[in-house]
Amino acid sequence: MALSVHTNTSAMIALQNLNKTNQDINGVQNRVNTGLRVSGAKDNSAVFAVAQSMRADIGALGSVQGSLDRAVSITDVGIAAAEAISDLLIEMREKATAAMDPSIDAFARQAYDGDFKALMEQVNVIISNAEFDGDNILNGSLTNGIDFLADADASRTINLSAHDMSFSGAIITIENTASLGTVTLAAQVVSAISASLDNVNAALANLGSDGKKLEAHRTFVGKLTDALTKGVGNLVDADLAKESARLQALQVKQQLGVQALSIANSEPQIILSLFNR
Repeated sequence: MALSVHTNTSAMIALQNLNKTNQDINGVQNRVNTGLRVSGAKDNSAVFAVAQSMRADIGALGSVQGSLDRAVSITDVGIAAAEAISDLLIEMREKATAAMDPSIDAFARQAYDGDFKALMEQVNVIISNAEFDGDNILNGSLTNGIDFLADADASRTINLSAHDMSFSGAIITIENTASLGTVTLAAQVVSAISASLDNVNAALANLGSDGKKLEAHRTFVGKLTDALTKGVGNLVDADLAKESARLQALQVKQQLGVQALSIANSEPQIILSLFNR
């Protein structure tokens, strides 16, 4: 290699290698700082695009999870209210059956009738309070039930059925004006309560099935979210143990590169020795 004071080829090569080492160190430090092997499109455009798409799905599934959480809560409230109504219907039947006794006097019949109407009012209170986040599946306001998100594309839904448990309805057939004032009226009420109790229990069974369905799908969405999150991690997460080892190696290489550049920069000094006498 020719010696020249104008062009120091050795220094140029040493500087190129040092710059490459510094660039590698910057890349490793970025991976250590972010914990990501692919933190942007420049690192790996294909992997970054796939990871971004998966992140979008994860975000959408978070909304699905929220919708299903709300669905489960509405169902739980509805079931609790329907169970309480079923218990009250049992008490109402007891009062109505007692009022069918022809031997009781007017005062006792009036007392049974008062207790019966109080229980009816309690049923109405329960129905009106069986609400969660503005939705009530027992008061007849939702004829077609409620649809909730089922997938990340929002292309499918899960329906929660509504069950109108208002008096004089299809489930509770007891009239709003029901009375135990006579044996005949009490007998009519007993018959209506028996049918209503069967209907309420059937509605409870349906609500229970809907609740299990919603909880099962919520569990699936949670597992799917975890799987996608793990998949994104496999694509973009850095192995910090390997990066730490590589960083130490590059730092040693950097120090050697600085020394090599220093030696190369001193090469022109050799030319002076050629002219010494």
